[in-house]
Amino acid sequence: MLIGVALLIGVIYSLPNLFGESPAVQISSAKPTGTIDTALMAQVETALKQGSITYEAIFLDKNSLKVRFSSPDIQIQAKDVIQKSLGPNYVVALNLLSRSPSWLSGMGALPMYLGLDLRGGVHFLMQVDMKAALKQAMERYNNDFRTQLRENRVAYTGISLEGDAVQVKFSDAAEREKGRLEISKDFPDLTLKEEDSGTDKLILATLDLPAQKRIQDFALKQNIQTLHNRVNELGVAEPIIQQQGPDRVVVQLPGVQDTAKAKEILGRTATLEIRMVDEEHKASDAQQSGNVPFGTLLFNDRMGRPILVKKQVVLTGDYITDASPGLDQQSGGSVVHVNFDGRGARIFKQITRENVGKRMAILLVEKGQAEVITAPVIQEEIGGGRVQITGMANVQEATDISLLLRAGALAAPMDIIEERTVGPSMGEENIKRGIHSTLWGFTAIAVMMVIYYLVFGTVSVLSLGVNLLLLVAVLSMLQATLTLPGLAAIALTLGMAIDANVLINERIREELRIGNSSQAAIQAGYERAFGTILDSNVTTLIVGVMLFSFGSGPVRGFAIVHVLGILTSMFSAVIVSRGLVNLIYGYRRKTGKLLIG
Repeated sequence: MLIGVALLIGVIYSLPNLFGESPAVQISSAKPTGTIDTALMAQVETALKQGSITYEAIFLDKNSLKVRFSSPDIQIQAKDVIQKSLGPNYVVALNLLSRSPSWLSGMGALPMYLGLDLRGGVHFLMQVDMKAALKQAMERYNNDFRTQLRENRVAYTGISLEGDAVQVKFSDAAEREKGRLEISKDFPDLTLKEEDSGTDKLILATLDLPAQKRIQDFALKQNIQTLHNRVNELGVAEPIIQQQGPDRVVVQLPGVQDTAKAKEILGRTATLEIRMVDEEHKASDAQQSGNVPFGTLLFNDRMGRPILVKKQVVLTGDYITDASPGLDQQSGGSVVHVNFDGRGARIFKQITRENVGKRMAILLVEKGQAEVITAPVIQEEIGGGRVQITGMANVQEATDISLLLRAGALAAPMDIIEERTVGPSMGEENIKRGIHSTLWGFTAIAVMMVIYYLVFGTVSVLSLGVNLLLLVAVLSMLQATLTLPGLAAIALTLGMAIDANVLINERIREELRIGNSSQAAIQAGYERAFGTILDSNVTTLIVGVMLFSFGSGPVRGFAIVHVLGILTSMFSAVIVSRGLVNLIYGYRRKTGKLLIG
């Protein structure tokens, strides 16, 4: 029964990999307020008919519309036609969809994802500029020192950024001591050093080592999260974005062939800006005449109404520590709750205190384009560093904007230091070679085992087939990404798995040579060979775990398949082969001679 259940599960979850994938186009909204509905589906159908493009299927899927085609050439042609019809408000991306029937998908049976080297796509190795991350942090301290010393009435003669230190000048030692106390109280991460330069009394503020490490780690993690958010626009089924070393990030986008588009998406910026509204001039007059007053900018709000805002940015998203969607307690509408850090909270409190009764514009800046989300009137001074942004169209938009604000902008610049494109034809060739090598290896093993061990060799081959079936099923159930090293690991697993059957068969032969009966030889062969099989597999398993723990990229892909292959081979070599032997010889009281060569 155990073997039967395992075989049933193996067949069901391996099947989707046999149906392959079909080229498709995925349409999603470029803005959180965009809708994906039946009206959009009708518009896409009309555009395809006008372009004389035939498609296999079109359907709505969560927050996107997908159209399936018969060939990649038609897919690329359709993408251009659809993009031209829908305009810039929608993102049209190339994708690959499984051809497996709906009844399998309904059971959660999905095919394995294919890695970059099998499906084709683009590979980037990006390096985070850690010096720039530290410099940005020191620039914020540079501005904060001015505000803090001014608020606490500490007289200073100048503040400047000198290399990796903020230099604060004072006219006398008494003021320098007051400044040192104020700075050390609110900025414990800084190391303060006092120096004299002629008549100037200086304080040099530098980041201590733990703070530098924390800023660099945060920059790397935020950049990885930001990249994850950005590649969603490309419609990539299984992007691979992972850290490599202390300051590098690997980005692999399977199925993407447009390198320029990928670079554009990865270089996106999204952050928050707070500016004051210019209420001295009429925005409608500026829009009609085209003459924008000096020192202001003209934008449109969510309702399409013109609004004039001052060029000076009073607060940016750099001070945001968290952002989360929520509901307004009074109106019930969707809002975004934003938390500022201590410095941001002080700046915001000062702005609201000095501008009660005036309007403040909150802008979301993305792709170089600024959009006024809301422009409320400041009713009172707001302290505590927690702000509620209204004007969200729905819960989904509030959630998306929260993500953008939390990790919308890169914490530090990134440079692409390696770029590689793998074409789909090369990926298809890799799949063919990998499958052929596995099948030829399996065939060679099968022939050798059947010739050398006869019936027991046939049992070994059948259990090896079950091992391959279960391995593919487990990888599919885990939705693992199969790469070329993964295919190599499958071939290696087959070669290692048969070793357990060789040990069992040779042990049975030894038991027969010393005069044991057939049934006793089978019993002893499986029991006494199990310890050796377990020891050899455990040692190999340890190596696989180490490869997964300390490796990256292709090495981890190899390790995953290798470890899972060891586990499935233990099951198939010991339990499945024993079950088949029992099925052949177990019902006989007198077994006679065993056909084991």
